[in-house]
Amino acid sequence: MTETGQPALNYVSKTDMVVALIRELIITGELAAGKQLRQRDLAARFHVSQTPVREAMRRLESEGLVVGDAHRGFTVVEADSGSTEENFQIRAALESLGAGLAAAKIDEAGIARLTELNERMRGLAEQDPLYSELNREFHFTIYEYAHSPLLLSLMRLMWQALHGGPRVTRSHAESIGQHELIVDALRRGDADDARKATYEHIMGAIPLD
Repeated sequence: MTETGQPALNYVSKTDMVVALIRELIITGELAAGKQLRQRDLAARFHVSQTPVREAMRRLESEGLVVGDAHRGFTVVEADSGSTEENFQIRAALESLGAGLAAAKIDEAGIARLTELNERMRGLAEQDPLYSELNREFHFTIYEYAHSPLLLSLMRLMWQALHGGPRVTRSHAESIGQHELIVDALRRGDADDARKATYEHIMGAIPLD
């Protein structure tokens, strides 16, 4: 409470607002990796002057989301691909955590949605481009039921950095079978089994050199 008896309000500066907005656009992929960010355009989009946009760019650069260049200005960072195994380990750790959290929170509608997505994937040919879209929805449905905004943001950022999601070499049938094990664990509310099945699903898909 303030001295006048009124409830205190959390003040958010224009810079804080712009940082949050641009960060979300990067995480969701609306601002793609490598995209040049024009401060004048962003200022017009967010109805602010260029000063908070310029300050926001510096803040986002310190977070590693954008990179500044004396000639090009700021661009959305293009993630270092790193080693394939390291990328899979990071994804496995985060997604197995999400599955464990979701096991205690997912409802019948969520289980039904996961089952439906898996069955739709089962009916697709190996090269059907719809498969990757349904697969993404399957995994993000689990993230959403974890009810962790931070985890959801991290996974959006990771899939965006991997340019549309992880690339695997196993067959659709094998992935669908592993999805069934994950769904079964979630249906039973078994967090340990959900984590284990998810971790094995991801780490078992590392392409061979």
